[in-house]
Amino acid sequence: MENKRYFTITEFARFSRTTRNTLLHYDKIGLLSPALRGENNYRAYSVLQTANINLIRTMQELGMTLEEIKELSDHRTPELMEETLGFQIEKIEAKIDEWVRARKLLLTLRKTINSAINVDEKGITVEFLPAEAIVLGEINDYSRGRTDFDALHDFYRRKSEKFPNLDLNYPVWGFFLQERIKRGDWRWPDRFYFYNPDGHDKRPAGLYAVAYTRGGYGQCGDIYTRLLNYIGSNNLVMCGDAYEEYPLNEIFVSDDTNYLIRVMVPVQEKE
Repeated sequence: MENKRYFTITEFARFSRTTRNTLLHYDKIGLLSPALRGENNYRAYSVLQTANINLIRTMQELGMTLEEIKELSDHRTPELMEETLGFQIEKIEAKIDEWVRARKLLLTLRKTINSAINVDEKGITVEFLPAEAIVLGEINDYSRGRTDFDALHDFYRRKSEKFPNLDLNYPVWGFFLQERIKRGDWRWPDRFYFYNPDGHDKRPAGLYAVAYTRGGYGQCGDIYTRLLNYIGSNNLVMCGDAYEEYPLNEIFVSDDTNYLIRVMVPVQEKE
């Protein structure tokens, strides 16, 4: 046991990301036994066993059972190991894709929350907003008695068909053409959109008149009237299409009549 080429079971457990009890169990089932046993049955492990313990632990973390790992070890060949490693690498790459998508979604949701904290829910501001990547749908079809739910179904179907690898699991908002806003028609959106870092479209950078209110989906109250009055009274003109968002929606608020609604209208000074 004084030979420096070997480690005690405690030492080996410490730097191999495992525990003494785990090594005892591996020994018991014949998966990984000590390189030698000293007096009083003390176990000693060789530095050459580091590769084996690392592979065992990695395979466990990837979901393989100890029985499967032992079966692989008992019948290992270069060909079998190559096939197994290739399969596990594919699993890792798929999981990486899932985590990357999850991270993008959570960052977007967190950004949405932060954009809605401590806002002036009663006032109207004019702000410069940077361009944002979005996924923008086609013009909605409300003919023949179709509703906004029918249009939303079409939005998801078309986007999934056109971009099969695009993550659609983001909150969806409403896009209104300025001509409709000006004539006081803002019942249902002309198009749908959502923020997505991988979006193929852009919400343009520029000045926006921004107003807030509280309510449920489609219950904006007088927010558009307030915006139009504000624009007309402050030497401004509308110069683009409007974006209606619910930064505090069912994900963040339990009361579906008390969502925070934000409408952003592009504006410029009158010439």
